[in-house]
Amino acid sequence: MRGLLALLTATTCLATAMVASATTIYPLDRATILSGSPFDMKVEFDGVIAEGDVTVKINGKPAKDVLGGEIAFIEKEADADASAIRFKGVTIAEAGSYEIVAKAGDETKTVTWDVYGTAETPKAKNVIFLVGDGLSVAHRTAARIMSRGMTEGKANARLAMDDLDRMAFIGTSSTEAIATDSANTMSAYMTGHKTAVNAIGVYADRTKDSMDDPKVETMAEALRRQTNKAIGIVTTSELQDATPAAVASHTRKRGDKAEINQMMFDVKPDVILGGGSAYFLPQATPGSKRKDDKDFVKMYQDAGYTLATNKEELEKATGTNTGKILGLFHTGNMDSTLDREFLKKGTVGKFPNQPGLDEMTKVAIDQLSKNQDGFFLMVEGANIDKMSHPLDWDRAVMDTIEFDKAIGVAMEFAKTNPDTMIVVTGDHTHGVSLIGTVDDEKEGTDMREKVGTYAAAGFPNYTDENGDGYPDKIDVSRRLFLSANNGPDHYETFRPKLDGPFVPAIQNEQKQYIANEQYKDVPGAVLVQGNIPRDGDTGVHAVDDVVLQSTGPGSEGFKGYLEQSDVYRVLADAFALGTKQAK
Repeated sequence: MRGLLALLTATTCLATAMVASATTIYPLDRATILSGSPFDMKVEFDGVIAEGDVTVKINGKPAKDVLGGEIAFIEKEADADASAIRFKGVTIAEAGSYEIVAKAGDETKTVTWDVYGTAETPKAKNVIFLVGDGLSVAHRTAARIMSRGMTEGKANARLAMDDLDRMAFIGTSSTEAIATDSANTMSAYMTGHKTAVNAIGVYADRTKDSMDDPKVETMAEALRRQTNKAIGIVTTSELQDATPAAVASHTRKRGDKAEINQMMFDVKPDVILGGGSAYFLPQATPGSKRKDDKDFVKMYQDAGYTLATNKEELEKATGTNTGKILGLFHTGNMDSTLDREFLKKGTVGKFPNQPGLDEMTKVAIDQLSKNQDGFFLMVEGANIDKMSHPLDWDRAVMDTIEFDKAIGVAMEFAKTNPDTMIVVTGDHTHGVSLIGTVDDEKEGTDMREKVGTYAAAGFPNYTDENGDGYPDKIDVSRRLFLSANNGPDHYETFRPKLDGPFVPAIQNEQKQYIANEQYKDVPGAVLVQGNIPRDGDTGVHAVDDVVLQSTGPGSEGFKGYLEQSDVYRVLADAFALGTKQAK
């Protein structure tokens, strides 16, 4: 058998008994790759081929000469009666356009890559990247009206995000469909490579193993490789959830939460605040979701981290000398703002002292900013999405207000630290619109007739007597009416869900989701026929572009329409990650 080097440097293909074409090359066509950034290349063939019957060239040169790195030929891949070639951890140092041509027999596959460099010197010392998971225009509009009020058609005040001065529309589609989820969208932000639904930090190949897909470098890895900057992750979700995981992880399956926990520990962000303690605890500990005896809490403490499990402990942890904080405030996702701060519903009784997103953001910035080389902080308002899926719009809007408070914390820091870039965006949207108001004072019991549209909508009567930015109550007599354009069968009650988060649909004996009759007898409730498949229990993401807003040095790169993968390019340029830096 010929050696692999000869295989790759051959200039012609030998005849083969079984002709096989190169079906897919990863990175995919039109990939954008940061110069010097490690990635895996893979060529998948549609049949079994001999090792010597293929060539792979880049700009006319043998791939080995351009990429270097570890190379493997796989005669027959697991789960596929076909061959493949893999290049692991390769880099391309020089910016430019690259044409990759893979030949097998008479078949040829060609893709092009755009390898880009960055500024020679950093534009920003710090980047604060704030993601409202599922943040849609209706969420923002409703948050502004509910929080700030409106008089004679003009907002009484602005949200913090309203004053960010540079904007872009961002396309969110995945590599396999126009639709998307939080895994591939955040992965595109944090790697510069688009990928498939449920995938993080990898290209989704054809094998079933979720941990063997071609990897691309994450933001956290790039910062560790190139800089001495501090890294922070703040979220109201599990720390292993898709959005925080994408900062540092690699898996085809976002549900690999135990593995994600390990990968995050390998990178060791300096400040880590959120939920998901169930994956930190050894299996013998009540509440653990691990299947081994690893104690990540102890591992982090041994690595110099101060542990905080509630609001009071987090306040005390701000004085830590190491600057490293692990905050675990829930075994799962943290409760929504409405439940945590006002109604005390959900799981607040079990976890009564969870800090707010703005409080966690303040602690993270205070700690990370002690690093003289600067920092990267990712902040996620996770419950905007988690409350939008079950069509619980009041909770989603309250979490949007809290998310905006976290933005305000970041903007306050930037006032005295003008070398800070702030980016605010969603990872995807939801199918929600704000269409008017619901007025309980209208006569009758038919709630549908109490919906005000056009001039009949008037203005809601929320108040904020204590000036905390939240309405004093959400079940006012004239309130905002948000409506979904998709979802399962459910009962629309036209009222806030004060007893706990909304559960719109439940399974029947046929394993189909039907309207939850818990809400059937609410006065004036209307049965809404769903328009998604009956195996879905909640609303789904929309394909609409998200709005990105930003300010600070380097933010001029955000303009017009951008793919999500382009956002990483702007971030990398702000930190000059495409140049060789002296650490």
